[in-house]
Amino acid sequence: MRSLITGTGAYLPSLTITNDAFLTHEFYDSNQTPLRQPVETTLKKFTAITGIQQRRYAAPGVTASLMGLQAAQQAISQARIDVESIDQIIVAHNYGDMAYAGAPRDQVPSLASRIKQGLAIKNPFCVAYDLVFGCPGWLLGMIQADQAIRSGAASTILVIGSETLSRVIDASDRDSMLFADGAGACVVTQSLTDQGGILHAVVRSDTLTEADYIYSGKANADHDGSPQFIKMHGHKVYEYALTQVPGAMKKCLDESGIPLEALKMIFIHQANEKMDEAILREFYRLYGQTPPPAILPMNIRWMGNSSVATIPTLLHQVMQGELPGYSLQKEDYILLASVGAGMNINALIYQV
Repeated sequence: MRSLITGTGAYLPSLTITNDAFLTHEFYDSNQTPLRQPVETTLKKFTAITGIQQRRYAAPGVTASLMGLQAAQQAISQARIDVESIDQIIVAHNYGDMAYAGAPRDQVPSLASRIKQGLAIKNPFCVAYDLVFGCPGWLLGMIQADQAIRSGAASTILVIGSETLSRVIDASDRDSMLFADGAGACVVTQSLTDQGGILHAVVRSDTLTEADYIYSGKANADHDGSPQFIKMHGHKVYEYALTQVPGAMKKCLDESGIPLEALKMIFIHQANEKMDEAILREFYRLYGQTPPPAILPMNIRWMGNSSVATIPTLLHQVMQGELPGYSLQKEDYILLASVGAGMNINALIYQV
């Protein structure tokens, strides 16, 4: 029994924010000290390291659940299923619904319940629940959906990743330029054949010294503010990702029995372009090889880091032929991997 992706969807927010929008910002370090270098220099270094040139923000009033609903409707339409046949709705996010920057984080009822209501599903046995697992949340949702399908507990599951990080960024922190909004969704259905679908997955969680690498804190320019903004120890996150993610990817691939050469594409959570490229090189170095060309699709340059939405939106774009130079055919193998707050890592092998 396999779990197949039968429909994908994405919601790309309407507001496009270029790097020039940050020219008027005054950036501070974590010690409330203004950065000495000109903002123009900060922007140039940021672009060179992250690759991000613009990102998408949700319009005021557009929440994570509203974006997730629209992505879900697209995936459902593509899968051509009756919403009443959906057994589970899994929604990955980290900050709940926030209607505007600084708004309260509204997480009750769950975003999944709100999306189920938005889909007008009457079936009381369609279970809707949320996942808070950092940036790897959507991929963990896919793994849990596969486990439910393999166990016989469900046959059709909707997995959504939605986030409005623009509502929790600190304008005085240069890391704020990384983050973006978006939503992606997949319909996962049971297949009684052994052709295609999710083949294997690996999950790891490191918390003894790593739990606070990404956290909520006060604004860099605010001595007395409340801890409401997304913060991170960037160097520690980069070091952790580079040392741990490639090994998790290798473990997943090796345990799946699929040879490295069979991989058509690798989808990595897009937190930072240079970091993802470094992870890819290290992954291939573990096999004594170098990465082949056109194996790492990316949209971070114009989409930014939308946390749980980065992989499902990118997967949707590739499957729909919207990313020039990248296309998937029947029986192609792909590897998906993510890292984020927790610190958590997961990886998954899928055959189209």
